[in-house]
Amino acid sequence: MLQFEAPIYWAVAITTLLFIIWVAIYFKQIKLETQQDWLKVAVLLIPLTYVLSLISAASEYLAINMILIQCIYAIIFVMTMYLLQNNKINHIIQSSLIGIAYVIVGFGLLNWLGAFSFAGKLVGWFSAGVINGVYNQAIWNDSNGPRLASVFQYPNTYAAFLMAFLFITIFSMIRSKKVYTQFLHSFMLVPIILSLLLTLSRTGLVMLPIVFVILLLLLKPAKQILWFIYSGVAAIGTLVVLNPINTAGLELQLQFSGSLAAKGWIYLLAASIIVAIVSWVIQRWIAPQLEHGIQSWSARKGSSLWIPLGSVILTVVVSVLLLGTSVRNILPDSISTRLENINFQQHSVLERITFYKDSTKLFADYPIIGAGGGAWTTLYEKYQNNPYVSAQAHNFFMQYLVEVGIIGFVIFMAFILFVFYQYVGAYLRRSEEERESHFVYFILSMSILILSILDFNMSYVFIGMLVFLGLGGMTAAMDPKPLRRSKVSKSAARGMYSVIAGITAIILLITSVRFLQANHYAYEAKKVAQTSQDFQEIKVPLDKDLSIRSTHTDSLLMLSSLYQQGFQQTQDAQFYSNSIQLLQRGLEAEPFNKNMVKQLMSLYEMKGESVQAYNLKKEYANNYIWDMDWYEQLISRSFDLGYQALGQGDAAKKESYFTSGLEAYQHVVDGVEHLQTLPEGQLQGQPFELTPTMILNAGKIKYMLNDSAGAATILKGGIAEDLTDATNREIARWYLAALTKDGQQDQAIYDKLIAVAPNEADEIKQIAELNF
Repeated sequence: MLQFEAPIYWAVAITTLLFIIWVAIYFKQIKLETQQDWLKVAVLLIPLTYVLSLISAASEYLAINMILIQCIYAIIFVMTMYLLQNNKINHIIQSSLIGIAYVIVGFGLLNWLGAFSFAGKLVGWFSAGVINGVYNQAIWNDSNGPRLASVFQYPNTYAAFLMAFLFITIFSMIRSKKVYTQFLHSFMLVPIILSLLLTLSRTGLVMLPIVFVILLLLLKPAKQILWFIYSGVAAIGTLVVLNPINTAGLELQLQFSGSLAAKGWIYLLAASIIVAIVSWVIQRWIAPQLEHGIQSWSARKGSSLWIPLGSVILTVVVSVLLLGTSVRNILPDSISTRLENINFQQHSVLERITFYKDSTKLFADYPIIGAGGGAWTTLYEKYQNNPYVSAQAHNFFMQYLVEVGIIGFVIFMAFILFVFYQYVGAYLRRSEEERESHFVYFILSMSILILSILDFNMSYVFIGMLVFLGLGGMTAAMDPKPLRRSKVSKSAARGMYSVIAGITAIILLITSVRFLQANHYAYEAKKVAQTSQDFQEIKVPLDKDLSIRSTHTDSLLMLSSLYQQGFQQTQDAQFYSNSIQLLQRGLEAEPFNKNMVKQLMSLYEMKGESVQAYNLKKEYANNYIWDMDWYEQLISRSFDLGYQALGQGDAAKKESYFTSGLEAYQHVVDGVEHLQTLPEGQLQGQPFELTPTMILNAGKIKYMLNDSAGAATILKGGIAEDLTDATNREIARWYLAALTKDGQQDQAIYDKLIAVAPNEADEIKQIAELNF
């Protein structure tokens, strides 16, 4: 979308500039001798697979954007795998990441406790997300009520972020030797857990224990026990204040009250301080004795497995208590209800399963190199099982698969699995202090990737940057194992990599700057259009944008619309021709863009070229199989053109148009029947049903094909109680005429219709006497 372009292109430009600086500083250290070194080459294959997928891209616009985004990730990975080998830089980056996370948590709670305006002012000077002084959807409202989303505007992704930093916070507190940092980290435990619960994210709650157990497997028994203790202390502290803060937040969303907000903050600060003090006491006096007391047990083989296994049993017990008993009533109603609805027949689970099945259908058509970046967003309407609306597949890995196909997916999975495998191997071989230096990055990447199995967290470029930063940090901690057969001299490695880096950086820098210019012109055109009606004044920035990106969707549609208005007002054929050329050019790059197709059909209709409009409607129908309006219009146009052909005596065309209309009608009938087979808990999505207009036109078509019995069957399904409505009355008229044609009658409907409109008797008789 246009509003998200500029931040992405700025990120590309800034990342590229940092990369150029990095190459200049680290030039002499560039070599290709170890597995670690070759990963900076391997990571380049990830954006290259997106370049390859351009061949069959469903959307050139989204595919190019994804190439740029993948380049950001690759550059971040390469830079961090070098930078994070330096202890000082490693410490700065870890501290910065944690600091940013704490600020985001604070920002979210400001919004929850009613300080919308203050929070908006804090970020309004740099964020486009602030609308009318309030950060848009920091509190996300849906059928479950208000849900905390903070800067992410989506609660489930915020939950993934919070979960990663909850574990990072616990790890950092245990690892820290300084009192004030221990106190800071332990102080943030309650706000983080509280925020996690306020997201009402079932995905987060389900996946949290899984991630927790995985992390425990990499810790020594003493650390495992401490993780349990601190998690328990923070959880208890959170539960004590959860109800009043949750209630305060819900009320403050409706109406601000200074006293209520202050009460909420007092509860939060008190719980955080108490948990921080208790945690500091444990860390200061109990933790050292614990480590010393179980030292001999820790040395035993397999000792690290017992507590994770016990935690699995504990998780099962807690889950049974919370999901199957009244214990969950200690939680606020909103959270309790969400827990109660965790089951495999719940609509969000069933919908995700549907998304994944539909992804496999999409993948089957683009198996080798995929359908390019943004493939799911562009194509899902063609493959969907029912008329849901979801521009994301809610599974990062399935979405990745349909974008780059099996080649890109295998490369990506091989890359990340190799990094994780090598990191864990190096981690297990090292001393405690060496292990801890980069463990934050493992927590970060692993947590987000695991939660991305059930959601689209990686569709956020910021989250993707965090994951690749984490992968870079893990690579920095790998053992530098030499590659015997692939050793390249240092001078050759520097030369090769510098050339590749230089060419890539130049292309990315030029592209990002040019795209930023295009984005600026697109916004300028929108701004001018709000205050001016001057054709040329609006056209100038649009032409500048399209001279840079010839198929930039927003500007192309806007300029085409201008030409269309010009043609409508002046009937100048040049306006019409220019608009047609623009839209046809756009559809070559964006063949599944519904707005372009609709605008082109509208243009044809305006010129009176109804056959061309019909052909487009029919051609693109398979791309929007659950668009009820699309099929209603297709049936209507099929009838109109068939009736016109009938009047002209062209039997072949009449047959063709009428057959097309009946096929479209049958598609809707089959779709409605299919929707009846959806599992009980699954939501249908958008409306999809037989409308009176569909029934009327399909019935007329049947009648004009001399199938009066078939016409009566179709039309009977559209008989309505309200016969004062013109369409309903026409359905009844043709239904009765079809029956009369076959020597039958429906007296009840006939009497009802005549009572409303006595002249219908003659109309019915005239239709019944028609022969086609």
